[in-house]
Amino acid sequence: MNIEQARFNMIEQQIRPWDVLDQDVLDLLVVVKRENFVPAAHKNLAFVDTEIPLPGGQNMFSPKLEARLLQEVKLKKHENVLEIGSGSGYMAALLAYKGRHVTTVEIDPELKALAEKNLADNGVTNVTVELGDGAHGWSQGAPYDVIVISGGLPTLPEAFLQQLKVGGRLVAIIGEAPLMKAQLVTRTGEAGYDTRTLFETNVKMLSKASVPSHFTF
Repeated sequence: MNIEQARFNMIEQQIRPWDVLDQDVLDLLVVVKRENFVPAAHKNLAFVDTEIPLPGGQNMFSPKLEARLLQEVKLKKHENVLEIGSGSGYMAALLAYKGRHVTTVEIDPELKALAEKNLADNGVTNVTVELGDGAHGWSQGAPYDVIVISGGLPTLPEAFLQQLKVGGRLVAIIGEAPLMKAQLVTRTGEAGYDTRTLFETNVKMLSKASVPSHFTF
């Protein structure tokens, strides 16, 4: 099977059936070559419905999860984005094609270097990769129009909500394994937020995410 047939099958058999129907998003999955962001050892998994291992114990999200989150934030061309967890740089590349500028924060120096190389090699110039701990957001460029958290969090820190513009959208996967929920938060006013649960899933926790204590009585 050739690579374009594999990409077509990924879109038609995995992504579209998962309620990803926005044609702009589907078209973008053809333009941004996922295989260019997958580590060499796992190129054969580039279009498979699975998470792909990255250095430092992190994973790339599955293709359908990436596409669904991208669709849900409804990113517009003039908007600025914060991504937490750069990984290989693929999600940042997708966001960069749809938005004005992306700031992506990565705690692992090896992954930061990987993301920067992949983005440069693929001609993506409107992304800044920052090295740091983004588990409570990244205030330097706040407020943002869109925030995408590319890793699980046990709870959503208040700091993220404060870094969202009024009218802005945030997507995150909240909870603890094996049952986590993808949530879309829209800031409706200075103190107003609307939270909608999108679906249930299970992903690796963001590095340095603080897990709540469990007490036994």
